[in-house]
Amino acid sequence: MNINKRLLKIYEDPAKVEAFISLLDEKLKPYKGCTNGRVEFSEKDSILITYGDSIVGEEGDNIQYLHKLLKKFIRNKLSAVHILPMFPYTSDDGFSVVDYKAINESVGTWSNIEALGKDYDLMFDAVINHISASSEWFKKCLSGDEKYQGYFIENSTEFDASKVVRPRTSNLFTPFDTSNGQKEYWTTFSADQLDVNYESIDLATDIIELLAFYASKGSKYIRLDAIGFLWKESGSTCIHHDKTHEMIKVMREVLDDLVPGTKLVTETNVPHKENISYFGNGHDEAQMVYQFPLPPLTLFSFLKEDATKLSEWANSLEPLTDETTYFNFLASHDGVGLRPTEGILTDEERNFVAKRVLTSGGRINYRSHPDGSKSPYELNISYQDALSTQDETDETRMKKFVASQCILLSVVGIPGVYIHSLLGSRNDYYGVETSGINRRINREKLDYNTLVKALEEDSFRSKILGENLQMLEQRKGCKAFHPNASQEVLFLDKRVFSIVREDKISGEKVTVLINVSSETVNLDLDVNGTDLISGACYIGTVELEPFARKWIKA
Repeated sequence: MNINKRLLKIYEDPAKVEAFISLLDEKLKPYKGCTNGRVEFSEKDSILITYGDSIVGEEGDNIQYLHKLLKKFIRNKLSAVHILPMFPYTSDDGFSVVDYKAINESVGTWSNIEALGKDYDLMFDAVINHISASSEWFKKCLSGDEKYQGYFIENSTEFDASKVVRPRTSNLFTPFDTSNGQKEYWTTFSADQLDVNYESIDLATDIIELLAFYASKGSKYIRLDAIGFLWKESGSTCIHHDKTHEMIKVMREVLDDLVPGTKLVTETNVPHKENISYFGNGHDEAQMVYQFPLPPLTLFSFLKEDATKLSEWANSLEPLTDETTYFNFLASHDGVGLRPTEGILTDEERNFVAKRVLTSGGRINYRSHPDGSKSPYELNISYQDALSTQDETDETRMKKFVASQCILLSVVGIPGVYIHSLLGSRNDYYGVETSGINRRINREKLDYNTLVKALEEDSFRSKILGENLQMLEQRKGCKAFHPNASQEVLFLDKRVFSIVREDKISGEKVTVLINVSSETVNLDLDVNGTDLISGACYIGTVELEPFARKWIKA
């Protein structure tokens, strides 16, 4: 591995780099000879986003019920499953991990995970910016263990934190009682989530070994949670630090050498330019980045019945390399972030979206600014409810929601479909009220037997699932939807999101037309082909009914 130069940029001390390499070589010995299968992206790639216990049953080991549901209804329509943090935890619905290598008893066992991995590619969460206050690492730190004291960041009068970018309104430092008296430690997200310190080579090599462990357990994709906050430096914003990028490149280089085929996916809920910086030069950092502007811009398009902002943004996307692509999504376990729209939507437009979400029964999370002010950071609501008004008919609600999903499945990149979007879930007010956590509004746990009954009947859920599966099936059979096939924005009408996807090798071309408005739109365009969704043929003129969607294959 030729990572010495990168490590020297990070640690600036040849002796420390030498010690890092020695430690890492020893820790990685068990993983020699692993592989994660094929390397290339494909139009067949699509990823389900879910908690391991989003589906629950009477026998426990709940991920087996997810597996049963997938085999019964989904089969090969989706290629991969992103299992959100499946480890023992103390808060934040899994993101305050106690033990990185154990499976939470509500999810199941490693055997259950491996069984799922035989039918689907897997994505694991690497929650490596922080760890639970109840973890053994932090307990040893508090007890005075010198090694583990270096694993965490103690407050110091010499450290200037005045410019630190905050994603929360909670305190940056939290006091704890230690064997040497009370000390304050860095807690970006909550008092229960201790940021770990990558200046410690013991910690950094433990984390890289952890990634190798996940890859060896079948994680083809590894999601680097909140990775933008990894490196802290006095007087800086402590986000997107150059040394953060270098550390990800070290992780990439190790995994490319040790477990070929493993993809790193960076999760950075920030403006677009900052987000795509995690591609590096297109060959040396993350293979995939979350496409965070897509959820709020799609939502804005339907609320305004105007796709202009979404179209202009899509038209501005930079070309990708063969080794990189976007991880697209509309809904997830988190809410809809607004920061990615900075520079795209105005403050007035963001406030418009936030107000509409509140009228649709949603909640708003805020973030703090250095001057003490706050602004909307995240919209917590099911995506279906976010799009709808309270007086809409089920038919209109369904058309609008499925049209939004069609945008997700159409744009350049790999789609990530949240389980509650796949199954047509609504706001879970009970979850919010009983937990006091806004994000629970879109994290409902569904009973397996009740869900199966609904999906086998002519229910709203079964109709939503059917529409989703039909699009997924058509998509994976069309090379024009390869993650890196070209994308041309057409700008035909402000009420229509219109793009052409084309695979240059096979010549397959699909014209995507999605009406985001409640009006019928007639288009005269140079098209001659068959709609993959309805089977209808079109030559020249296309009529789009309210919230209609078409994939016209030339």
